[in-house]
Amino acid sequence: MSTLSTPPTSSPLASLKINHAAIRVPDFDLAVAWYADKLGFRSKQTVSVAGLRFAFLYPAGDDSFHFELMAGPGAAERPAYKDLHNSYNLSGWHHPGFSVESVNAVIDELKSRDVTIASEPHDVPAMGLRVAFFADPWGNLFEVIQSIAQ
Repeated sequence: MSTLSTPPTSSPLASLKINHAAIRVPDFDLAVAWYADKLGFRSKQTVSVAGLRFAFLYPAGDDSFHFELMAGPGAAERPAYKDLHNSYNLSGWHHPGFSVESVNAVIDELKSRDVTIASEPHDVPAMGLRVAFFADPWGNLFEVIQSIAQ
């Protein structure tokens, strides 16, 4: 694995921090409920702007990052992936990843909540990670990761 260089602290780019990722959904109320019921996300704000409805959803234990759900007319559907490898054929954003204490425990909990599992937990020794993937009902993929001892 190569090491990336750090931009000089004098660069404005040195202040970049991830704040949110936006997800376009066809049904606002259904999506807000799904993310709350299935993933335990909290809605901190909802607004309507330019014919779209927005919800700002935060993971249960993290206020530093959120998903911005966007809903309104005209959204084209993504394919619903039942298998991780099928998802590699689509370019663009693939998935956000969540650090967790136990990938196995999270996947077991998601299964108990009837969430689609796109990839069962497995180790990726070259990265020192245990990973698994799940999907929302609109075809968006998410990864859960934990460090494993080398």
